[in-house]
Amino acid sequence: MAYKVTLIPGDGTGPELSDATRRVIDATGVDIDWEVVEAGVDIMEKYGTPLPDEVVESIKRNKVALKGPITTPIGKGFRSVNVALRKTLDLYACVRPCKYYSGIRSKYQDVDLVIVRENTEDLYAGVEFDLNTAESQQIIAMSGGKIPRDSAISIKPISVTGTRRIVKQAFDYAIANGRKSVTAVAKANIMKYTDGLFYKVAREVAKAYGAQFEPGTPEPEHADSVVGSQVAGTGAGIVYNERLVDNMCMQLVQKPELYDVIVLPNLYGDILSDLCAGLVGGLGVAPGANLGEHTAVFEPTHGSAPKYKGLNKVNPIAMILSGMLMLRHLGEIDAANRLEAAVAKIIAEGKDVTYDMKPDRNDPTAIGTSEVADAIIRELGK
Repeated sequence: MAYKVTLIPGDGTGPELSDATRRVIDATGVDIDWEVVEAGVDIMEKYGTPLPDEVVESIKRNKVALKGPITTPIGKGFRSVNVALRKTLDLYACVRPCKYYSGIRSKYQDVDLVIVRENTEDLYAGVEFDLNTAESQQIIAMSGGKIPRDSAISIKPISVTGTRRIVKQAFDYAIANGRKSVTAVAKANIMKYTDGLFYKVAREVAKAYGAQFEPGTPEPEHADSVVGSQVAGTGAGIVYNERLVDNMCMQLVQKPELYDVIVLPNLYGDILSDLCAGLVGGLGVAPGANLGEHTAVFEPTHGSAPKYKGLNKVNPIAMILSGMLMLRHLGEIDAANRLEAAVAKIIAEGKDVTYDMKPDRNDPTAIGTSEVADAIIRELGK
């Protein structure tokens, strides 16, 4: 029976990338019934919103979606269509593998790590108060002089519930994919209550999973009872450790090969996921998954690049690899492995790639978006 999957082509170069990815996934032989729905700035005039209700309804109904990049309108509407989708569907986990493929120009070649980013709270929760509002002035007064009176204010919520489920997601991913360590990243030496809570709950989850604590990493006296009753002992052999976010940045540019699964609150996760993408060639090869309890949306992590719209020029690898993650999520492991191997071979050969993956970006042998898909499909057919 076919899998029913929502396909959101997006805007800008999104439709070209989505078409290329759809053709490649179909070429794996997995039977997918694509339900195509529109979202993005291109449909604002038609629907009055970049995110029509039917998009959310389709994803809720099908449980799985593949999404092209979407431009967020400036100065009106949603702060971000992507953020709106995450909040509406409670896609609390952003999972971004950062893996080096032979043939990519990078200073690093021994990188294969995964960022697991909390997606719904922290400073991205959107609890903000503008300059000179009654709310900001009340908070300023409560601070006892710690906040200047001419301040706008953002509030940073970190919850037990949000932290518990994102760290569980990190351990579940590590177990399912044979990973060796989970590193929790925060700044608890300064933000002792919010980031301190992140570490406290992460340690409880790690202990409940039966993880080994790196020497020097504090262990809780007791694992959280709810977590423990669900997962006790299943992560034996996985090493749990912690890094402060500023030190983690240095560690990643010095010795990224030491790290495996990295779990972080929202803001740190956003920043470090781009840093890690840079280690392995940039956003053009960086896939992503946004996961909730009941739904999953797969998408490349780069933007919509509207200036290249219709030019058949942009690199489809990130979206194709996002489709590969979707196949894994669906349990189509063989198809996912074959697709990843085909992509890896195309990258390694360096012939059938877009301009950004050539040593010289003006190389006349560079091919277009659609032609990259054609090359991967040929490789899949061998």
